[in-house]
Amino acid sequence: MSALRSRSAFAAVVLSFLAGGAVAETAAPTPAVTKALNAEPALPDVVEGRADAPATIIEYASMTCSHCAAFHRDVWPALKAKYVDTGKAKFVLREFPLDPLAAGAFMLARCAGPETRDAVIDRLFDHQADWAFTANPLFHLEQQLIAAGMSEADFDACLENQALFDKVKAMRDGAAARLGVNSTPTFFVDGRRLSGSHGLDKFDEILAAEGH
Repeated sequence: MSALRSRSAFAAVVLSFLAGGAVAETAAPTPAVTKALNAEPALPDVVEGRADAPATIIEYASMTCSHCAAFHRDVWPALKAKYVDTGKAKFVLREFPLDPLAAGAFMLARCAGPETRDAVIDRLFDHQADWAFTANPLFHLEQQLIAAGMSEADFDACLENQALFDKVKAMRDGAAARLGVNSTPTFFVDGRRLSGSHGLDKFDEILAAEGH
């Protein structure tokens, strides 16, 4: 695996990611799924909401996934207000980059620090069209991070961090191998798998079935 030693190297690197098999949504999580979800991830979870909330929502997302951006624009605010802000559920976004640019964006969000990581992710989803789908995405990604308070030197240093790169990739590889995640967004709502684009009503349905 090539290290991200420079911007040009990062822009040129091509990653070989695992392709997990399709897994149908299940009525209830299997012991293997529960064990995989609760295993210590390669990067520590950043939890939104009460750590002891009775329900848990885990999202596997890619920063360049338009459906993920749509969820964070159209569904997440209402989900957060109804379940996370009220203490009914905690929310965790885990890295599942589908391409090198998404991996780099996740690295930069981690480099911003645990207290700022989710705010950076929110910003990048909000402005996804301004950086991810442009002629020079790395330049525009840098502009987004500078606007979020990161220096140019820290931007470059973050993308050169091979250990962090390996952990971001391990997050994706682990979810693919142990949970069969192969697309984004994929959610696990109290362990119940929910793949693709869904509105708040689907989360309501699952959480109500779990007694929340």
